[in-house]
Amino acid sequence: MPNLMDTYLENRFHVQPSDTNNNGTVHGGTVMKWLDEVGAMSAMRVAGGTVVTAQMGPISFECPVPLGGIVLIRSYAYQTGNTSINVWFEAYREHIESGETEHITSAKATYVAIDEDGAPVSVPDIAIESDEEKQLHEQTNKNL
Repeated sequence: MPNLMDTYLENRFHVQPSDTNNNGTVHGGTVMKWLDEVGAMSAMRVAGGTVVTAQMGPISFECPVPLGGIVLIRSYAYQTGNTSINVWFEAYREHIESGETEHITSAKATYVAIDEDGAPVSVPDIAIESDEEKQLHEQTNKNL
C-alpha cells in the first residue's frame, strides 16, 4: 500500500514560444496538459502501471505566466476507489530568482488504472500516516 507522500511530485516547465497565446502568456490548455501529465504520474505510483484520465476540473486561472516564465506543478494522490485514483494538483508561477510563487490554479482529477488490454484493474488504498500526509489530506478535503 503506497503512502500519500509516495505519490507526491513536483515538476517545473519553462514557458516556450510554442506554449504561448497571442498575449505572450502560456495557453490555459498547455497548463492543463502539464497538470494532467504530472497528475497521471502520481496516479501511476498508486496503480503500479498505466492509467487514463477519467475526469478533470473544474479549472479556473488566476495568474498569467509570460513567455520565459516558470510553471511549477505539484500533485499527489489522495483517495482511491476500486479502479480509480483521485489526484489533487496545483500550478504556480515561480519567480526563479526569488523562489516566490503565485497561485495559477488548483483542481482534482480522477484516473483509472488499466491493463494492457485497456480494461480497468483494481488499485490499492493509499496510506495516510505521517503528519505531513495528514495535513495534505485535510487541506485537500477542505478544497473539494
